[in-house]
Amino acid sequence: MRSWWLAFALSAIMGPAWAQQSFRDCPTCPEMVVIPPGSFTMGVAAAEEEREGVPAYFRGRSAPQHRVTIGYAFSLGRHEVTRGQFAAFAQATGRDTGTSCWTLRADGNYVETAGRDWRDPGFAQTENDPVVCVSWEDAQAYVEWLKRTTGKGYRLPSEAEWEYAVRAGSQSARYWGDSLDGTCLQANVADLTLASRFNAEKNPERFFLCTDGHLHTAPVGSFRPNAFGLHDALGNAWEWTGDCSHDTYNGAPANGDYWHASGDCPFRVARGGSWFNNPWSVRAGYRFWFTPGYRSYEVGFRVARTN
Repeated sequence: MRSWWLAFALSAIMGPAWAQQSFRDCPTCPEMVVIPPGSFTMGVAAAEEEREGVPAYFRGRSAPQHRVTIGYAFSLGRHEVTRGQFAAFAQATGRDTGTSCWTLRADGNYVETAGRDWRDPGFAQTENDPVVCVSWEDAQAYVEWLKRTTGKGYRLPSEAEWEYAVRAGSQSARYWGDSLDGTCLQANVADLTLASRFNAEKNPERFFLCTDGHLHTAPVGSFRPNAFGLHDALGNAWEWTGDCSHDTYNGAPANGDYWHASGDCPFRVARGGSWFNNPWSVRAGYRFWFTPGYRSYEVGFRVARTN
């Protein structure tokens, strides 16, 4: 089902006001969208991974599929947190955000690169591009600052909240459908622009065979929103969640809560893929994880707020 039809259907069921319920708690705060309560099937079936060509090593991480009911409304950023928004936090707090970031070198190796950070990830950005080269710890510090500044319940979304909001009523691989057709109108991904930059073979396993107009990150809101009004919900930058990583969904919460670890939490879940990612990893159900201190020029975040 296409996003416009989902928006129409949800509006008919819940009233026309739900899609317009957005707000900012301060001038430099992210714009927030109210996400209604509901239920959805979280995860993906083996058939989707087969069709998408997911390598064997990465299969099964989003299984088993299970029903999740989020019995409350919450708010999620309409966009990923921008450089300008993060700069306000960095200036106010003086947080040490590191002096290195994982980037791709000219020789094709992905390495931790000295002298790179969110101010200079290795490519030009506007103040409205998503902030990248930020760790999970940086994102947590940001939401704690928002919480102190506004007195509101800012936080990172749980993995279940993220997937529910990104799917926005759809159950396809991407919120615009299963087909790769039209992706470059919907998201900033590894496209033909990127393939040309690296003089790479233009094959559908590594690149979307379309042009999205951006080599690296794009200013937030450059692409079509999903049915809940969220932009860049897939692609542009990976988005940190509040959950600890688990190999599968066995034992996952069914109510939208964070999934904590029984002991230490060496990895945190990120979702959504980025401007650098191939088709099989830019999916609503795909999940990956990094260490909490990991900074990459592919990884940013989106904030949630308890209503």
